[in-house]
Amino acid sequence: MHDTQISPELIQRTIDFHGHSCPGLAIGIRAAEVALREVGRSSDEEVVAVVENDNCAVDAIQFLLSCTYGKGNLVHLDYGKLAFNFYRRSDGKAIRVIGRPDIFGHQDDEFMYLRKKMMKQGLIKEENEQLKRATTAWTRHIMEADLDELFDTTRAQVPIPQKAQILERLICDACGEQTMESRTRRFLGQTLCIPCFEAREKTELRGYITWLL
Repeated sequence: MHDTQISPELIQRTIDFHGHSCPGLAIGIRAAEVALREVGRSSDEEVVAVVENDNCAVDAIQFLLSCTYGKGNLVHLDYGKLAFNFYRRSDGKAIRVIGRPDIFGHQDDEFMYLRKKMMKQGLIKEENEQLKRATTAWTRHIMEADLDELFDTTRAQVPIPQKAQILERLICDACGEQTMESRTRRFLGQTLCIPCFEAREKTELRGYITWLL
């Protein structure tokens, strides 16, 4: 395995945290390695991660860098990109780590066929074993490659998120549940949570369309 800042023991703990070893988790481990080298690990909220996907890699980012949703220093942007932004609050250092197009190495036709078949109709035992071997090979490739073979690193363009704030909780006039005030909406003189606001909005829109017809 390529030398990393992350010990085999810590890699195994990351796998245990995620639940299994896979190429996606391996990408997160290696992206975290870049972050550890460039901005360090968060002791509390010092390091912030803004991830542009919601795949297995994010679990490695969370575990290895101590970035979590609860502390507000793990932010998800639903872009579907294999990209990770890391920030250090103390000096404003900000990097964006982007998976290169060939990060998975050569994807053979047989592997792609098996993966698609597994998702659509399932595999027989021999095909499952074949897919497991290919997945293990992909994971090994990612863990053993040089970082510059896997990622391009640039300056992050997304502004650093603000620290988590403790805000007042308001009661939704529709469902009666407590809701953080920054997530409430005003509608016809009522204070509503987002789900109730959207439901009322749809009801009003349907009524308006019916009136037009």
